[in-house]
Amino acid sequence: MELTWLSAILVGAGYLALGYFIGSQYPPTFLFSRKLLAKRNDATLLNDTDNKKRNSKSKLKDPLQIEQLADILDDFKMILVVRNDLKMGKGKIAAQCSHATLGLYKKLLHRAPKALNRWEMSAQPKVVVKIESEEDMLALQERAKSLKLPTHITIDAGRTQIAPNSRTVMSILGPVEVVDEVTGGLKLL
Repeated sequence: MELTWLSAILVGAGYLALGYFIGSQYPPTFLFSRKLLAKRNDATLLNDTDNKKRNSKSKLKDPLQIEQLADILDDFKMILVVRNDLKMGKGKIAAQCSHATLGLYKKLLHRAPKALNRWEMSAQPKVVVKIESEEDMLALQERAKSLKLPTHITIDAGRTQIAPNSRTVMSILGPVEVVDEVTGGLKLL
């Protein structure tokens, strides 16, 4: 009985698929000694435990105090404070505001999920204001922190319009009344 090339290829592909299926369902214990597999599994478990410890240390931080305000107050908003002295173009400002929004969002995702949810349920309002200097921005950040509001300052890499490591935009999130108390005197951009 003579096989043609096509049938030989089909039979080979079938055996390959069958071998893949069996190999993925059952570990290859017949090729390796059980001691070697046990050592490999123990090493994997140790590495997984170490990684979990590292991740839990870096991710499990205390919840922010804004979480308590989220239980009481309904309307939250985000303020984006843009440095006017850097003379950034409109596109650059838009990109930096996006970085600031995302940076604060990521910070709050695990540490203040209720506050983040309140902001999302309030239709995610964002107001962009301008400030005249880096010193004024840092003073505003201290004022926000004194009222227990979370902040995030975006630092530019300096690849396009401005110098590297320039603080460009600060984002602040919190209840409308409290955020307005911090940024009420600033002009809209």
